[in-house]
Order: sequence, then C-alpha cells, then structure tokens
Amino acid sequence: MIAFKHSVFALPFALMSLVTAAGDGWPMVRIWFWVIVAMVAARTAAMSFNRLVDHHLDAQNPRTANRSLPAGRLSRRFAWFVTIIAAIVFVGAAAMLNRFCLMLALPTLAVLLGYSYAKRWTSAAHLWLGFALGIAPIGAWIAVTGTIAIQPVVLGAAVMLWVAGFDTIYSLQDESFDRSHELRSLPARFDSRRSLWIARLFHLGALAGFTAFAIAAGGGWIRLTAVAAAAVLMLWQHRLIDADDLSAVDAAFFTANGLLSVVMCVLFTLAKLVG
Repeated sequence: MIAFKHSVFALPFALMSLVTAAGDGWPMVRIWFWVIVAMVAARTAAMSFNRLVDHHLDAQNPRTANRSLPAGRLSRRFAWFVTIIAAIVFVGAAAMLNRFCLMLALPTLAVLLGYSYAKRWTSAAHLWLGFALGIAPIGAWIAVTGTIAIQPVVLGAAVMLWVAGFDTIYSLQDESFDRSHELRSLPARFDSRRSLWIARLFHLGALAGFTAFAIAAGGGWIRLTAVAAAAVLMLWQHRLIDADDLSAVDAAFFTANGLLSVVMCVLFTLAKLVG
C-alpha cells in the first residue's frame, strides 16, 4: 500500500540539499536521522491517505483493483491508523530539527494530504504532486540552516517540474478511466499526444532548474555531469513512451526516474567529498 521503493524519488534530493546546505562542513548525525525520519513519515502519511481517498476509484479501475484496500487485504481502519501515526511522527521529527521546521510541519502535511483531492478539480494535479515532492529539498535545507534560501527553492522547483513530467507520463495509462470518471488529469483533458509534449516541456524546465542549482552549489565537472546524466535519463524515458504504445511505462516511470535521483544525489555528494 505504501510502496516504500517510491521514496527514491524525493529522498535523494532531500539528502542532496542537506549536504549542500552544510557548506564546507557536513550536517550533524542527528539532522541526518531526523530528516530521514521526517521524509519516511511524511511519505507514509501521504500515500496511506491517498489510498483511503481513492479507495472507491481504485476498486473500479482494472489497473489498481488489486491494491491492498480494494482487494480487501487491508482495512480502512488500519490505513487510517497508519496515516495518523505517520503524521504524528512527521510533526515530532520536525520538532526535533528546529522551530522553523515545526512551524512548517502542518502546512506541509496540508499540501501532502491535499494532493489526494487535486485531480477531482484541477488538471494541475501533476504540478501539485511535484510541489509536494519539491518541498523535500527545501525542508532539508531549513533543517540544516534554520532559514530558507534561493538555492533550495530552485532545486524544489526543478523537482516539481520533473515529477509533474513523469507523473503526466504515468497517468497516460488512465486516460480513458479518468475521462469517464471526470478526473482532471492532463491526458484526460488534452489527450495522450499533447500530454506527452507538456511532459517534455516540464522536463526541459526541470533540466534548467537542475543546472541552475548545480552552478549555485559550486559548479564543477562532477555536478555538471550529474545534470548531464539527468538529461540522458529524461531523454531515455521519453524515447520509451509513445502515445500508441505504453508497454514500457514502468521502465519510464520507475527505472529512469529512480536512477536519475540516485545518480544526482551520489554525484553531488561525491563533488562535496572531493572539494
């Protein structure tokens, strides 16, 4: 139900922001620990709540009918328990970081949980999801410095566009279902071909944001190599997908984007290590 493997999308960017925010030094161990706890808890709360909100829709959609709630393997009571406990843990982790993080904890939860309703009233739901994940590097920066700065905002905006792009690609699978149930995904509104072009524009914007953050973080060939790797992986996922052939959507969605976030995080950390 929670799909922990999908943490690979946001967590590496939070860690990338974490090491960059520390400047010439490294974050304290307790900051690493509580940021990771906050990330896991926030994502667990958001994912569990999303399953609750979409329970009846998942049951009607052949692609999602085998998920834990519609298939009856888990109860709604259990899902509510997980959501509430994870939300409490998230707020507690924010409190252990600093006062600014604690102040932002409830608004952040509102964004994360609010996404579950977004597709019911706006085609910008893909950007809402991107914003929800783009908060991660901003929050990690605040965890280290206690303040906000332009660098994590740039990275957060890049993550937002990157996520919006690949979520648009993923939602191509549900174009007919979304349209018939009056859900406002981009494919349901514009059709698959035009949605793919929108996804490409999102990813061009993401690439520009990644480049700007790499330069702001100190530049150098390792960080720029990270951006180049991101460009290659984004190009690869777009070459995998055609409006008339979605057979490779899992590789485009999980493999390409999971590699992108991990490779960027590793290379940015390596750049910090070698100075």
